[in-house]
Amino acid sequence: MRKIKIDWNGVDAPDIYPFSIPAIASLGEIEFHPDVTFIVGENGVGKSTLIEAIAVAMGFGPEGGTKNVRIQSANDLSSLSNHLKLEKSFMRSKDNYFLRAESFYNVATYMDEVDYLCGYGGKSLHSRSHGEAFFSVLTEKLKGNGFYIFDEPEAALSPSRQMAALTAIHDLVLNESQFIIATHSPILMAYPNSTILVLEDNGISEVKYENTEHYTITKDFLNRYPIMLKYLFDERDA
Repeated sequence: MRKIKIDWNGVDAPDIYPFSIPAIASLGEIEFHPDVTFIVGENGVGKSTLIEAIAVAMGFGPEGGTKNVRIQSANDLSSLSNHLKLEKSFMRSKDNYFLRAESFYNVATYMDEVDYLCGYGGKSLHSRSHGEAFFSVLTEKLKGNGFYIFDEPEAALSPSRQMAALTAIHDLVLNESQFIIATHSPILMAYPNSTILVLEDNGISEVKYENTEHYTITKDFLNRYPIMLKYLFDERDA
C-alpha cells in the first residue's frame, strides 16, 4: 500500500458519522511507510474507524482474520471504506491478515466452527490465553511476503510479549511484509523502520517517536512515579 485518500466528491452527507469525526473530516492524503506505519492518537479520535475502513477497502472482513473470513456480528460498519481511494505498489502480497483486538474472539470462534486450525498450530485459539492466542497469529499464522493490518494488538500482550512482538514484526518485515498498526503501545511504536502518524482533530501528521504523547507521558511517569502519583491523588482529594 502506498497511499490512501478520501474521495470527498462521492460523500453525500459529510456532516454525519464517520465523516463528521473531526480527524476524518480534516483528512487529506495518507502515505504509508513500506515497512511499518503506526496510527496513533487519543481514544475516540477515529483510529479504529480508519483502520477498519482501510481493511475493508483492501478486501478483509470487518472483524478481522484472513480475507476468507467473512463474519460480522454487529451492523455497525461505517461507510468510510466505500469512499477510500487506494494507491498500491506493483508488488502483490501472498499473505494477508487483519488482527482486530475487539473482535478477535469472534474470529477464534469462527476458526473452531469451520475446524480450520492448521494455520494456528492445529490448536484452538480458545484453548490458550488471550495473549497466547494473539501471539500465535504473529508467530504461527503469518508467513511473510504479506500485508498485515493490526488494531491495538498490544491489548492482550504483556510488556515482555510486546517486545517479542517487535522481533516477530521485524522478521516479517525482512521477509517483504508491510504493516499498518493502530496502537497505544510506546513499546511497539519504537520499531525503527516505521512512520508514526498521529490522528488529531485537525487531521493527521507525522511525528517522531520521542515526540509522541505515549512516549513522553510513559517516560515521565516511570521516571517520577512517586511524584506523579502524589500529584494525581492530591488533585482527586482536593
